[in-house]
Amino acid sequence: MSSETVAHRYAQAIFELGVEGSNLPTLLDDMRKLAEAYRESPEMHKMMGNPLIPEEARLAAVHEIAERLGLSPLGTNAAGLLTHRKRISALPAIVEELDRLSDEKAGVARATVISAEPLSEAYAERLSQELSTVTGMKVVLDRKHDPDLLAGLVVRIGDQVIDGSARARLSALLTQLLSA
Repeated sequence: MSSETVAHRYAQAIFELGVEGSNLPTLLDDMRKLAEAYRESPEMHKMMGNPLIPEEARLAAVHEIAERLGLSPLGTNAAGLLTHRKRISALPAIVEELDRLSDEKAGVARATVISAEPLSEAYAERLSQELSTVTGMKVVLDRKHDPDLLAGLVVRIGDQVIDGSARARLSALLTQLLSA
């Protein structure tokens, strides 16, 4: 089974538990904390991936980590399940999928905007409003800048890309000139 499929299935199950228990924000926060701890700890990677370490020791370690992080009982149980099923390595991807599901439920779309120069707050707000109108969802911008663009913007919402950069326009112009 691919890691993407694993992440989707476990995220869906954890998401549904959070919705059913009316504690989705807490559960999402717990999973983010645990994923961050996993990302930052080479020791945790080694321990969870080592088949010679008994399952009881791995579960005890995860429960101790959950306690130190202050995870809720449901978050601790989810961490235990992931450990028991040997899926803890998929935790970062699970958290990404949980965030996507949460945004979808809340009617939020995340857009990455790449510009040649950092965008002003006023321009970013206006762009967010325009994108919200187009998508019918509240759009939250993740702003990045790339001096290689020269001018313009590249906006990515999900798998849709709107390339309004000077580079793209020059490339289109060159294609037109060469085909004429």
